[in-house]
Amino acid sequence: MKTLDHQADVRFLQDEEGGLLIVSSGSWRVAALNKVAPLLENQSRKLRNQSLRWDVSRISSIDSAGIVFFRHYLEQLQAQGCKVEVVGASPEQQKLYRMVASYISASPEAQEKLQPGFLHPLNRLGELAMAFLRDINAFLSFVGENFVVLILLLLQPWKFRYRAIIRNIQDAGAGALPIVTLTSFLIGVVIAYQGAVQLQKFGANIFVVDMIAISVTRELAPLITAIVVAGRTGSSYTAQIGVMKITQEIDAMRIMGFEPHRFLVLPRVIAVMIALPLMIFFADIVGIIGGMLVANLHLNISFAEFIHRLQNVLEVKHVWIGIAKGPFFAWLIAMSGCFRGFQVSRNTESIGRYTTISVVNAIFLVIACDALFSVLLTELGI
Repeated sequence: MKTLDHQADVRFLQDEEGGLLIVSSGSWRVAALNKVAPLLENQSRKLRNQSLRWDVSRISSIDSAGIVFFRHYLEQLQAQGCKVEVVGASPEQQKLYRMVASYISASPEAQEKLQPGFLHPLNRLGELAMAFLRDINAFLSFVGENFVVLILLLLQPWKFRYRAIIRNIQDAGAGALPIVTLTSFLIGVVIAYQGAVQLQKFGANIFVVDMIAISVTRELAPLITAIVVAGRTGSSYTAQIGVMKITQEIDAMRIMGFEPHRFLVLPRVIAVMIALPLMIFFADIVGIIGGMLVANLHLNISFAEFIHRLQNVLEVKHVWIGIAKGPFFAWLIAMSGCFRGFQVSRNTESIGRYTTISVVNAIFLVIACDALFSVLLTELGI
């Protein structure tokens, strides 16, 4: 016989067989559960590896909140090794339980406790692998959208935002020249010093020109310049687009019929692809000047002798190979920065997170692309 009490209640008793019996009664609705919550919380934590029965026949009424409440402690007891037999459930209660259970899954805490400890690293590895695959899929979709917009603009070139491209060239190119100058000069100095120490042992001081000329123009200037641009320009693209997403400017653009790829992505990508090769050529000159100064001061190689040797050993193909890497590096940097900007969620913390991710991604992609170039050009004998 069901009780007519409106207050929820639960009691822990000993049954006839000496086991533990949980008796629930009253109205298990959202407004009446405050009394049983502390009692169930305290008692359920003490029960481990026991067999018990849970009698719900005296519950007068129950809603979805009561079912979720009951399900939570049932799963907690099962996770602690208890064998729980539920008795006295009415057809209506069973139907409501099945309906609620179909919309909620077992709590992550219960699942984690049931899993052996040695599976946790494997689970984490699987989660990282799936996140990586989702990132690749999202990036390829982003690239595809950008490519479609580019094709449409090439068919209607008057719709290109030329002023935005020029402004971004100034920001990404001219604005980065001071740090590129300093970095390239120091790279030339370091290469010259390190080479001089070894070449002096063999009396081959003049060959420091060969080392500086080829290494700077073919590999170091493109790579270092691209890394500087990735840290400076790529991060700014992520932050700019991320702030626009937080302030809902991108949503407003879509509502007004403006394509974000045309107005935000393409001008930035094209600008960096134009600016980076020019910056690499500038970095070549500055890096060679830095090496020439060290060669003059440390190895007593005159400027005229350095330039004469440079003309003999530096083939034009090395300069062009370094410059040709620029558009590829620039595309990776700009696309990575814009892609992560569109992934920013609606809170300021995600701006810092995705800005960091975009810089790391861009630097990794640049180094990987440079390694691919090195292998490919070596195999082709260039």
